[in-house]
Amino acid sequence: MPDKTELAQDPAKPSIDDPILVADNVTRTFGGLKAVDVEHVEIPRGKITALIGPNGAGKTTFFNLLTGFDEADTGTWTFNGRSIANTPAHKVARLGMVRTFQLTKVLSKLSVLENMRLAATGQKGEKFFSALFSGLWSGQEKANTERARELLARFKLDAKEDDFAGSLSGGQRKLLEMARALMVEPELVMLDEPMAGVNPALKQSLLGHVKSLREDGMTVLFVEHDMDMVRDISDHVIVMAQGKVIAQGTPDQVMGDQRVIDAYLGEHHDTDITQERDPSAAPETEAR
Repeated sequence: MPDKTELAQDPAKPSIDDPILVADNVTRTFGGLKAVDVEHVEIPRGKITALIGPNGAGKTTFFNLLTGFDEADTGTWTFNGRSIANTPAHKVARLGMVRTFQLTKVLSKLSVLENMRLAATGQKGEKFFSALFSGLWSGQEKANTERARELLARFKLDAKEDDFAGSLSGGQRKLLEMARALMVEPELVMLDEPMAGVNPALKQSLLGHVKSLREDGMTVLFVEHDMDMVRDISDHVIVMAQGKVIAQGTPDQVMGDQRVIDAYLGEHHDTDITQERDPSAAPETEAR
């Protein structure tokens, strides 16, 4: 029997000293399918947390519920101790909790710089009467533009600021979406499969940017399938299967947990979930 300290935590009893986000009894049903049934989750402050699980585990749906892009059937969740259950997405973002999407949501017909400026909150020039007097908002717009350019330089997109966002490559759009999320100076950044569809060279750049968010004092929660990436950058891992949280702990703890191995590969196996199948191996034939 392995030592208990090597096991992943009981998913219903996480031991986190300073959680930035806490969710309880969150459910979402579509027809007869309960896509999310999360009893309890805590996200540690100032850490990088990976949310993993097989396809159809409910990870993105759970993201959508927490960030206000969908409404839960039941449940409560708090951000910095403040209840945000079923709060609209724009209000959640204003509180400092932002997210990106697996399929990027850039505004294709606006320039890269305009996409960035649009993300800034509390813009005085957006109000009808204030817009008539440039003196009331020109200084703020200048500050927003300076911050946008600083972020574009950080993400190596400064040479593209005048290009239409729709002309960027898939990887560059992910960089733009991450940079745009930082315009609101968030405390918690939630990334939905940030490496999906990204070439290997740009993937390393994105990994560096995710790590830099933690170094800047932000909390990161991300959905990912690449186990090597999860091991590389995660401090904490939460595993979902069939809508439920089945394990959480360090990467090594959860990847050695029998519940996690069963969820990924089914029962009656002896395969390491971190090993990739040899592509040269002959395909298995179905029993007849």
